[in-house]
Amino acid sequence: MAAAGGAEVGNAVAAARAVLRAAQAVCFDVDSTVCTEEGIDVLAAFAGVGEQVSALTRTAMNGNVRFEDALAQRLALIRPSAELLTRCLRAHPPQLSPGIAGLMEKLRARGATVWLISGGFRQMIAPAARQLGINDEHIIANVLRFADDGSFVDFDPSVPTARSGGKALALAQLRAQFGYAQLVMIGDGVTDMEARPPADAFIGYGGVVVREKVKAGADWFVTDFTELLRALDD
Repeated sequence: MAAAGGAEVGNAVAAARAVLRAAQAVCFDVDSTVCTEEGIDVLAAFAGVGEQVSALTRTAMNGNVRFEDALAQRLALIRPSAELLTRCLRAHPPQLSPGIAGLMEKLRARGATVWLISGGFRQMIAPAARQLGINDEHIIANVLRFADDGSFVDFDPSVPTARSGGKALALAQLRAQFGYAQLVMIGDGVTDMEARPPADAFIGYGGVVVREKVKAGADWFVTDFTELLRALDD
């Protein structure tokens, strides 16, 4: 049985590698994948409620609670104003994962379109996207909403990634709009794994944190983006 299981794993990895090489679009999670931290945890720590929010983030990423519920609970603790968000980004700009810039450059050189699909916040993702040469139109992420005085109101519930299953919905919308024949999702969390299907392959990333459900369920699990770069060079 062990040999059969090993063969199955090997076949899944080989298939995922082939899909990555042929991909017309590659969608990346952002927090703990493109970036080395969870943006909402950084914001929470800056607001002085880091420990409480980190516990809720871990629960959400392990798939133990509806995403929209965990997001609402965390924002209720943080209540980030526009001014707090600006100061946080100034003091703690996004930290890119090693190798991610080179991987995205290689994918684009091969003709693939790169998307950022995140349950994090567009306002916090945009600076990282600019560093990676990704325009705003290729970001699907939650949007914090503020009152005229800059105080926190809520998050936009119409964004696909504002709820459980939202990444699968986002990828389905991309496929319907652009007709992508080969579509890959790369990320660290269960919410990313839920996007296969419509993704043709899910590559789990454990370079920041290894989530056992993701490691067990991914078509291919890597801890270093150079593994993907090598596959593209094969």
